[in-house]
Amino acid sequence: MTDETKPLAELLAETSINLDASASSRDDAIRQAGAGLLAVGAIDEAYIDAMIDRENSVSTFMGEGVAIPHGTLAAKDSVKSDALSLIRFPDGIDWDGNDVRLAFGIAAKGNGHIALLSQLATVLMDPDKAEALRAATTTEQVYALLESEDEDD
Repeated sequence: MTDETKPLAELLAETSINLDASASSRDDAIRQAGAGLLAVGAIDEAYIDAMIDRENSVSTFMGEGVAIPHGTLAAKDSVKSDALSLIRFPDGIDWDGNDVRLAFGIAAKGNGHIALLSQLATVLMDPDKAEALRAATTTEQVYALLESEDEDD
């Protein structure tokens, strides 16, 4: 972990977490993840469209019921600060044929999204942690899971 990489839990504002969401489509889910980033002032609204553009070219489905929508490189000027959002869909949504229960929205300046994706992937590649996140019903549970990963570094 570099000095510039903040712990995941620090990038995820409580107001950017919705653990009981539903979405009518993949794009609706992406817009909700983007809205969490917008609510904390991390992005301009244009970034949300870039998140959908990215999804239309490359799926951000990561496996384990998780997608990590983020904008295109062309939209990096729409990012004001690094941040995460987390939207949980207890009933799941169809994400291009995959069942998604969690969508982590990512906003990062410069190449910061690569470090964030790497940190998140480390958490999500652990099937037990991924399952615990999919089952989380409180922000405390989410933070505990993300902080336990930050401390492993």
